[in-house]
Amino acid sequence: MTDTFDFIIVGAGSAGCAMASRLSEDGTNRVLVLEFGGTDAGPLIQMPAALSYPMNMSLYDWGYSSEPEPHLGGRRLATPRGKVIGGSSSVNGMVYVRGHACDFDTWEEMGAAGWGYRHVLPYYKRLETSHGGQTGWRGSNGPLHVQRGSKWNPLFQAFKDAGEQAGYGVTGDYNGERQEGFADMEMTVHRGRRWSAANAYLKPALKRGNLDLIKGALVRKVLIENNRAVGVEFETGGEIRTARAEREVVLAASSINSPKILMQSGIGAAADLSALGIDVVADRPGVGANLQDHLELYIQQACVQPITLYKHWNLISKAVIGAQWLFFKKGLGASNQFEAAAFIRSKAGVKYPDIQYHFLPFAVRYDGQAAAEGHGFQAHVGPMRSKSRGAVKLTSSDPRSKPSIFFNYMSHEEDWEDFRKCIRLTRELFGQEAFADYRGKEIQPGDHVQSDEALDDFIREHAESAYHPCGTCRMGAKDDPMAVVDPECRVIGVDGLRVADSSIFPLITNGNLNAPSIMVGEKASDHILGIDPLPASNQEPWIHPDWETSQR
Repeated sequence: MTDTFDFIIVGAGSAGCAMASRLSEDGTNRVLVLEFGGTDAGPLIQMPAALSYPMNMSLYDWGYSSEPEPHLGGRRLATPRGKVIGGSSSVNGMVYVRGHACDFDTWEEMGAAGWGYRHVLPYYKRLETSHGGQTGWRGSNGPLHVQRGSKWNPLFQAFKDAGEQAGYGVTGDYNGERQEGFADMEMTVHRGRRWSAANAYLKPALKRGNLDLIKGALVRKVLIENNRAVGVEFETGGEIRTARAEREVVLAASSINSPKILMQSGIGAAADLSALGIDVVADRPGVGANLQDHLELYIQQACVQPITLYKHWNLISKAVIGAQWLFFKKGLGASNQFEAAAFIRSKAGVKYPDIQYHFLPFAVRYDGQAAAEGHGFQAHVGPMRSKSRGAVKLTSSDPRSKPSIFFNYMSHEEDWEDFRKCIRLTRELFGQEAFADYRGKEIQPGDHVQSDEALDDFIREHAESAYHPCGTCRMGAKDDPMAVVDPECRVIGVDGLRVADSSIFPLITNGNLNAPSIMVGEKASDHILGIDPLPASNQEPWIHPDWETSQR
């Protein structure tokens, strides 16, 4: 293998796999992908229903956690990031959400010119093959397969019916013209397997002779000469090696590791770098700043009928489901079990949804711990646009040391109001007639938790990350002192270097971040190759006509 390439991509995650495929597509560019993790083979990753396992395994996860969060009682929250081929798309919940049209128009208003909804919609269409989505709004021959569940459990329909009974709208496709409303949830599953960015993009592309992948490669820093990125230094198998890039180096190492690598390379807040003995190449105070995430609560209700996933929470049932999946790629093992969803607005005057629901016919935690009560169902609910901001910082100049990750969760007074609203709106939903035949007692928070103070105590103790960190290498105008990359993903102040992953989001998008991360990889590929962007769309997304005066 040569040590010189046209492009070097750091990170084989959601965006990195997409770029590896697109940059190597014409067969002439020599592309190298460096990934610290290893293989994604095996049922724990490939079987959709096993999703709680890889996220909690050191083999597949970087093992990061937040600093003690002062507004959450000093708790350290887990911050899993995929350390495996496919990155976090190989360990996530497989939920597919593009984001709301207004999210991307806001990006453009914040200085990310050319990233409005009309510009990104064509890339969403290019990347996906939608099974059952809205015609004209969805892709039909892209590498990423997106499907809906079998809706095997009557509770999925009850959730959607309850939304209608409570006066909310229903949408046939929240990734189409209209996000707002109750809907079938979409998942990145294809033929019964997790359809990660590795399965969709990287593995087919690796059949080309011009794409190389090195697994087990820890990138130490970007090599910069005369203010230009010329390659990377990485450690693999106990030795330190270098690879040269004749055209560009692209960081796609996650919203935690991309800023970390930039700072290790001398790009970041000058005072912080100097304090660690790192030579400053470019003083960019925005590197690591603007950290955002979604928090969520699990509102759990007992179920009086024995129809939930709890009946399969035993070794015999798990073995049967596993065997059925292993041999036929069918059955309960072929779904992530998130098959119903909703996006609603918290109050009148909010233009587009700011609350997301995942519904699950089971009362269980993300780490796979079942509720002791037995049969139950739950809604994962949380606000979409918290004003709280945190930061990722280096703790040492040693590339092997973990960074400091401080989200500063719930530091804004509105966060508390929003979460209390989430709990009360969910209780109203679960109180609808659609749930009458199933509804037992409220497991959590519990009927006794009613006052603002009691709800705040519950939030402080039980709010969990939805694992959507982003924003730490914010995209913006070249003259914006806090922007890290320009609207073509080029690092401001250094030539030949780009960042393209969820770290460049100026504002967190509505919903799960896998889809927009892949979209960033797709769009960045055209910028990197110097290709004209896809023609802008003139399709107009649906906005609630009475949003100024009505909550639903």
